[in-house]
Amino acid sequence: MIEFFGGSAPNPLKVLIAMEELKLSYISHNLDIINGALKTPDYLAINPNSKIPAIVDSEGPDGKPMPLAESGAILWYLAEKHGQFIPADLRDRYATLQWLMFQMSAIGPMFGQYVYFTRRVENQPHGVERYTTEVLRLYDVIERRLGESRFLACDEYTVADMATFPAMRYVKVTGLDWSKYPNITRWLDEIAARPAVIRAREVLGHLDLDDKIDFTPDQWDRLFNRGKYSRADELSAETE
Repeated sequence: MIEFFGGSAPNPLKVLIAMEELKLSYISHNLDIINGALKTPDYLAINPNSKIPAIVDSEGPDGKPMPLAESGAILWYLAEKHGQFIPADLRDRYATLQWLMFQMSAIGPMFGQYVYFTRRVENQPHGVERYTTEVLRLYDVIERRLGESRFLACDEYTVADMATFPAMRYVKVTGLDWSKYPNITRWLDEIAARPAVIRAREVLGHLDLDDKIDFTPDQWDRLFNRGKYSRADELSAETE
C-alpha cells in the first residue's frame, strides 16, 4: 500500500498518473500547504524539503516502509520496482532518464517561475520577459523532439512523459499560438485520453493555474517566502 501526500498542483499529478498507470493501491492525503501541514515533524520525516508530493511505500525494498520525496525520484522508484514505463533497452532507458531530468531541471522550475511572475505578482516586467522567453524556448525543444519520436524518450510511453505532461497541459501560456506546436498537441491529446490519466485527474480534482485563488496577502507571502517570511536580510546582515 502506498500513502500519497499531495495537493492540487502539477507535481503531485505526475505521481498520481504513475500510480494509476501501475494500478497500485494507495491512500491519498490532500495536504493544506498554506496552514503549516508541510512543516510538521511527521511530514518533515517523510520529506525534509517540506514540499509535495511525497509517498510512503509500506513495502519498501527491504520489506520496511519506504518514505520518498521528489516527484522524479518517486516516478523512477515506482516504475523500476514494478518493471514498467522504463524501457529495457539501455539506450532508451538512459534517454528516459535524460528527459526525466530535463523535466525536473527545466520544465518544472521555469514553468513555475513563469506562473509566479505572470499570475502571482505585479509590476515585474523583467521576470515576465525572462521566464516567458524561457518557456517558449522549452516549447521549441519539446516540439522538435516530438517530431522525431512518438513520446519524449522513445516510441514507448515512459515516466518522462508522465513527468512532463502536467505542466505542459495545465500551465496556460498567454497568447500561445498552438498552430506552431502540432507535435506537442498530438502528444498532449494522446496522453490526456489514457484511462489512467483520466482517473488520476479525477483523484486530484480541479487544477487550473489561472484561477484566482482566495488567499490572504499573508498566506501568499507565506507560500512564496516573501515579506515577513523572507530571509534575505540574513544575507544582507552578514555582508555588511
